[in-house]
Amino acid sequence: MVRFRIIGFVLIFLTTVLVSAFPAAAQKPYRVGTTAANFLEVGYGSAGSAMGDAYVSVANDLSALYWNPAGLAFMKQNEAQFSYQPWLVGIQTSFTSVGLALPGIGSLAIGMIQVNYGSMDVTSLQMQEGTGEQFTANDYAVSLSYSRKITQWFSFGVSAKYIASQIWHEHASAMALDLGVIVKTSFLSPTGKRMDGLNIGMSISNYGTRMKYDGIDLTRPIDILPRENGNYSEVPGQFQSREWELPLLFRIGVSVYPFVHGNNRITFAVDAIHPNNNSESVNVGAQYELTLPSAGTFYLRSGYKALFMDESQYGFSFGGGMTLRMMHNVALKLEYAYRGIGLLGKINSYSVGVVF
Repeated sequence: MVRFRIIGFVLIFLTTVLVSAFPAAAQKPYRVGTTAANFLEVGYGSAGSAMGDAYVSVANDLSALYWNPAGLAFMKQNEAQFSYQPWLVGIQTSFTSVGLALPGIGSLAIGMIQVNYGSMDVTSLQMQEGTGEQFTANDYAVSLSYSRKITQWFSFGVSAKYIASQIWHEHASAMALDLGVIVKTSFLSPTGKRMDGLNIGMSISNYGTRMKYDGIDLTRPIDILPRENGNYSEVPGQFQSREWELPLLFRIGVSVYPFVHGNNRITFAVDAIHPNNNSESVNVGAQYELTLPSAGTFYLRSGYKALFMDESQYGFSFGGGMTLRMMHNVALKLEYAYRGIGLLGKINSYSVGVVF
């Protein structure tokens, strides 16, 4: 009875946060370009990216730290993972994480997303070809997550995040929370087992404070009365920057296993996405899984991201992966994903992990 009360409390809490966070975001005009730290929307982890980001109810390994922290509760062993994803126009992104599966306690994980925008020339109105200087820009987010199965079919998870951004001498930071739940049912199970039935996942990401840039680059000499003598000219003044919201994302999704036979399994997943800075959209994905007891598990994946989103450049994705079993209960995980982003080009994602 106590477990059911906890489950009900978690669901009510998430619903309350959702209602308060999105009072009218579904109406036009969409708030495109009104949030900071938009690297948090990219999607990290090759498995989820290959399935078109339809992963909120599927994630059950360390990549759940990004998609839905509740999925960490289904980790059976400790795991370390590194993902590298070259992004647009020379931007480099990576995701590094380590998780511990603690029997009777739950799962703990820590992860870091890093984005390096490279070096760029400093220009001015007088020197539009460049001043000879260069500047850099970097973003990162550090997450600490905890997840636990209250029952064998229900898990919850929470992540605390520190988010930081730096552009030359300017910097900004924020704190945020990710909340998630996963419910496993026996509905539509081809085998009658709950583990093969309909899964429901829900997460809220980046619910936190606003970001405000500050630094010496905002300080400029100002003459408040340029046409009058005797006043203080060239007085140092600082421009006041505004605060920016984080890209708040609500994900709800379902996944089913229409075919489970022997060592073969097929997964279909659908996620609905409700952001605070764009129109709603739907992600769909599929995965074929083949388990060879003497070798490991092999995956083929495909998906489509951002269906029904206005003017989306996202589209088809595909990829694959393998988990190779070794001695002493150790496994090596290799994942790859490809996605097209329309006029913006093609993106490849690579992930390697160790299960121990």
